[in-house]
Amino acid sequence: MGLAGTTDKGRWAGGHFFRAGCTLFLLAICLALSPVSRAADAPLNVTGYKMAGDATKLRIVMNFDREPDIKWFLLRGPNRLVIDLPRTKFAINAKDLKARGLVKGVRYGDLGESASRLILTGKGPFAVDKLDVLKNDDGNGYRIAIDMSAASEREFDAALADQTLTTGSTVSTDKGGRVGTGPISNPGHRFTVVLDPGHGGIDGGAEGLNGTIEKNVTLAFANELRDKLAAVGKYDVFLTRETDEFLRLDDRVRIARQHEADLLISIHADTISVKGIRGATVYTVSDKASDPQAQALADRENLSDQFAGMVIKDDNKEVTDILIDLIRRETHNFSMSFAHTLVGQLSTSVGLINNPQRSAGFKVLKAPDVPSVLVELGYLSNAKDEAQLLNADWRGKAAQSITNAVALFASARSGPGTGG
Repeated sequence: MGLAGTTDKGRWAGGHFFRAGCTLFLLAICLALSPVSRAADAPLNVTGYKMAGDATKLRIVMNFDREPDIKWFLLRGPNRLVIDLPRTKFAINAKDLKARGLVKGVRYGDLGESASRLILTGKGPFAVDKLDVLKNDDGNGYRIAIDMSAASEREFDAALADQTLTTGSTVSTDKGGRVGTGPISNPGHRFTVVLDPGHGGIDGGAEGLNGTIEKNVTLAFANELRDKLAAVGKYDVFLTRETDEFLRLDDRVRIARQHEADLLISIHADTISVKGIRGATVYTVSDKASDPQAQALADRENLSDQFAGMVIKDDNKEVTDILIDLIRRETHNFSMSFAHTLVGQLSTSVGLINNPQRSAGFKVLKAPDVPSVLVELGYLSNAKDEAQLLNADWRGKAAQSITNAVALFASARSGPGTGG
């Protein structure tokens, strides 16, 4: 009776129909369990994740087993890039997620049963120069390629506003390009100077004959120079560090760019093996050093990133070449112009070495859009220079000379809204 009776009746009255129905039912089950169907419902697989670059420019590549349909958007507080994905299985090596360059944190996870999310938190504001979904050259899978660069808060906010106006809140991959592409005018911008006290934290820099430590000299002088520049009332002035902290060289460049600096002055007081050499020197960046002493100094300063266990391997030559190529002719000319003006002003108040305007490949001067100089106030390896660096009157004269040079440079570059 019941179910059994119905089944017997069905077999007797329509055995052929029952067998055909059974076959179709089994076929449906097989299709449901087939690889094609399972692949459609299966999560995406992340097969690799890499970040390469520094705090001024960074590339991120994430590989997938098949093409991902993504949307991305920016958030502030802190500055973040958010990428929304279909349900995704993240098989990522933890070491690949460690903070690097512009990115200080990477998080990922599920938003529910059908969606996942990747969040990249920046050290500060940034621009998404490019975000593409590309088929891998070997035909196996796809990748997301993201190019980011340091930007100012104003530029990041403008990108957020543009994002809201043009997309509602998110950017689909088929829109391509960056949010807020192109230069953004800033009529209210005042001439901005970023002062970079060399070394700090675990990296003390040079040590003088009488125990003077470079990181302390540079910070004290930068504070004095900041006060003189601020007293003029026409400039915004920032320091890359205000305390005894370690900063990587690319972070110093990032800070200058994020403040939209019109000028970066890196302040140092090195040592040299030639005891008779003393006096101030002004350096600009170049691919080829002006002399062996300049090359040796650049080599020493560029090793700063090896402190605190941060050995920087040149394993990303492509990014390094990009940074060098981005030293625009106009920016370099402005740097040279300010260096010439600065040497002229310093020559009236403090002693200079022979050929005081020199050049070498200093990493801290490689901002592509910020005129930059490195000022060696003197050599701690020389007793007279060391004594001068500790003398308040001498520091005041040197700081005033630099302030005068900034005034001349700002005036020459002045235009609507520069405040020069």
